[in-house]
Amino acid sequence: MSEQVKKSGAVEILHNHFPRVEGCDFHPEWVDEIKVNKSAVDRRIASLSGRRTVKKEWQAAWHLKAISCIDLTTLSGDDTPGRVRRLCAKARNPVRSDILEALGAQNLGLTTGAVCVYHEMIETAVNALRGSGIPVAAVSTGFPAGLAPLETRLAEIRASVAAGAEEIDIVISRRHVLTGNWQALYDEVKAYREACGEAHMKSILATGQLGSITKVAKASMVCMMAGSDFIKTSTGMEAVNATLPVSLVMIRMIREFYEKTGQKVGYKPAGGIGTAKLALQYLVLIKEELGDEWLSPNLFRFGASSLLGDIERQLEHFVTGRYSAANRHPIG
Repeated sequence: MSEQVKKSGAVEILHNHFPRVEGCDFHPEWVDEIKVNKSAVDRRIASLSGRRTVKKEWQAAWHLKAISCIDLTTLSGDDTPGRVRRLCAKARNPVRSDILEALGAQNLGLTTGAVCVYHEMIETAVNALRGSGIPVAAVSTGFPAGLAPLETRLAEIRASVAAGAEEIDIVISRRHVLTGNWQALYDEVKAYREACGEAHMKSILATGQLGSITKVAKASMVCMMAGSDFIKTSTGMEAVNATLPVSLVMIRMIREFYEKTGQKVGYKPAGGIGTAKLALQYLVLIKEELGDEWLSPNLFRFGASSLLGDIERQLEHFVTGRYSAANRHPIG
């Protein structure tokens, strides 16, 4: 990998603890004034693959950047402590050492952005990641449907924070969005934020269930007003998860909220992002819409379980000129 690429910042890996989003009072007029031009959104997204390419060492650098932004995730009913420990080992060393050495990237301290698990696996993950600086994220609030009693959802957040989770991925009540009850959504997310304490909160909108892209935009704004540190597309378990058009709308809401308040909210697309090629499109979108500062695990994450494996294969192809079988790479 050339010195020019190393100096570009594309491969810079950050592990800084980032400040909490304070949120603000509920402003219904901010929600009322939101309108989305779906045709314009589609045209913007079509331009991503049509005019922009990243090749050779630049592509390898961007792949390394993508790895640093992955929330490596296992959310299965058959999760075991052994599976979680293997996932944490992969998070610590996401790319084989021989590939990193060939890239000249062995001293980057490359890790994934976080490991995401259910509450029952927090202790296992925390112990496996001790000393690495990699945070444990826990899904909460009756994930994935979010239909448990409110006090149960709040208690789940507090229990996960007490167990060592530094990040909490909450799910909103979709009914508040579908019925346009924005005050109720604000109050709910605000309560979640208070229950998180010092832990960072990612608000999952389940965008595939919200009915329209305008409702996605409005829900994004309300969740940020309530103090979400990140807004996240999906649980990964809906019929439709992260898409580029929905991502553009949510990213522009982040930009609008920053312009209104000066507060920087992170973005996390989740579900259906399984290829390095698609991951690069998301990174380009973030760079063009929000700027280089958002190209950091502090402000951007992928929710993914299979993405890392494909990126590692692409990096090996860059080094050797050949694609390997997926089973040659440790669990990702």
